[in-house]
This record gives sequence, C-alpha cells and structure tokens, in this order.
Amino acid sequence: MTALAALMAPVLIGIAGLGLAGLLPEVSPGSTLSHFSLPIPFISTPAPTPTPQEREVVPPGRTKISVPILEYHYIRINPDPRDRLGFNLSVTPSDFKAQMDWLEANGYHPVDLRDLRAYFQEQVPLPARPVVLTFDDGYADFYTTALPILQAHRFTAVSYIVSGFLDHPRYMTSAQVVELDSAGVEIAAHTTTHVDLTKANPAQLVLEVQGSKNALERLVGHPVLDFCYPSGMFNANVIASLRQFGFQSATTELPGTEHTWDGRLTWSRVRVSGGEALSQFIALLGTPEKTVKVAA
Repeated sequence: MTALAALMAPVLIGIAGLGLAGLLPEVSPGSTLSHFSLPIPFISTPAPTPTPQEREVVPPGRTKISVPILEYHYIRINPDPRDRLGFNLSVTPSDFKAQMDWLEANGYHPVDLRDLRAYFQEQVPLPARPVVLTFDDGYADFYTTALPILQAHRFTAVSYIVSGFLDHPRYMTSAQVVELDSAGVEIAAHTTTHVDLTKANPAQLVLEVQGSKNALERLVGHPVLDFCYPSGMFNANVIASLRQFGFQSATTELPGTEHTWDGRLTWSRVRVSGGEALSQFIALLGTPEKTVKVAA
C-alpha cells in the first residue's frame, strides 16, 4: 500500500461508518488514489423571482383625453376621376394599408366607442396611444377591402350603417353586418336614409333616429348605442332626439381629438379624405395622451 493510501485508509473507514461508502469508488489493495476524487454534491438554487410585467395605459379619472377618432368613407381606387366628391371620400387600399402598418409599428391601439364610453362611465383604462377607426355609410368595400387589412393587424373598428341602404348596390348586405358584429366590429347608426337631420320634422326624426336604431338592433340582437350625424349636421333638437331614443354617444365632423363625457353626443373626429402623404396622416393624429405603467 502506498503512503497516500495508508493515510487515506482511516478516512475511508470513517466514511464507510457514516454510510457514505456507496458514494465512493472501490479502492483495492495496492491501488493508487491519484485518480480518486470526491463526488461534488448537487446544490439546488431557487429560481429567480420573475419581474412583474408592465404595460402602459391611459389611466381613468381624466375629465378630458386626446383620442383621435378617424373618419373614413370608401377604401377603394375611385372608379371615376371626374367624380370629385367620390375622390375626396376615397382612400386607396395601398394608402390605407400603409396607414394601418404605421399605427401598428408605432404602438397605436385601435379601440371602439364602447371602450371610450367605458373609460369615462366605468373608469376602465385605455391602452397606450388609443385611436378609433370609424367608417361611414356602410359601403361594400369596408367588408371586402378594409376588413381584411384590419384583421391582418388585429384591429377593431366602428361601422356606421345607414340602415335603409343595406342590401342595395355598393352597400353591405344585412348578413355582412351580422358577420362584422360577430367579429367584434362595433355596429353604430347613421340614420335610415342619410338625410340632413337639422331639416327633419319631428316625425322624420323618429324615422331616421329611432328607426335606424331599431333596425340595427333587430339585426345584431343587442343595443346599438352610438350614432353619427350625416354630413356632421346637428342642432339642439337633433341631440335631444338622440337622448330620447337611448343613444349614449355620437360623432360629428367637427375637427379635433379631445373628448369629454359631457360632450359625448358631439364628439369630434379627424377626417381622412384620401390622397394624404403618410406624413400628413401622422400629423392628423396629434399628440398622444400621456400614459402610466401598471402591472400587466
């Protein structure tokens, strides 16, 4: 036995006495211990505590907030260049996609008017950089052209429907509106026949305001609470009729991005007419509302 082995023998005997011999390799008489090493015990360490994730929100409690409500009409290439009105209402599909790409890349979060009402009425926070995408009149190209682009970006929107124009050429069908509602698009009223409500008599107001609400509610099976004034035309009598028939909010063509609960029946919008450069579109959005960080 080597001198080293002789020195280690009492140690090994002591280890064996502790019941740990099975952890060590066998040492035969005459062997050396130059290859021998004690096993390294496995020491488990607790997993690090994950850092709570945070997200940015517009916190509730503000009486006035800046949320651009964008106003679109056609998403198409205008078929008749001589139609100046149609041209000024048409955003090309490529421009629309570029606008949606920019919103997504720059952290904007489309919400609908239910969300804006809930912010004021129920103290529900809004996501950072909220924006509302509204589409007037119920044109067929909203379903065929705008919707696929919105869905590719996972964006929601508000579709203002002229109930009396459904199932007519160039307009959406009733079945398409039901499908939009099921997909999460907010369905809102835009009168029955798109008339200037400031020139309507009391009976016409009932037909155009209550009639459009009732028709859409029968179609989608739940309350329709938002309204849009055709051509942005309204007065005190028109606003009173909206209150009478149960609308909770309404949008105009008054320019601006700031909104309050007291002004919920005359919320302003930002018109996207078509033909704007992307830089002009960006400028229309204004300064984003300030946010705070909260636990996700």
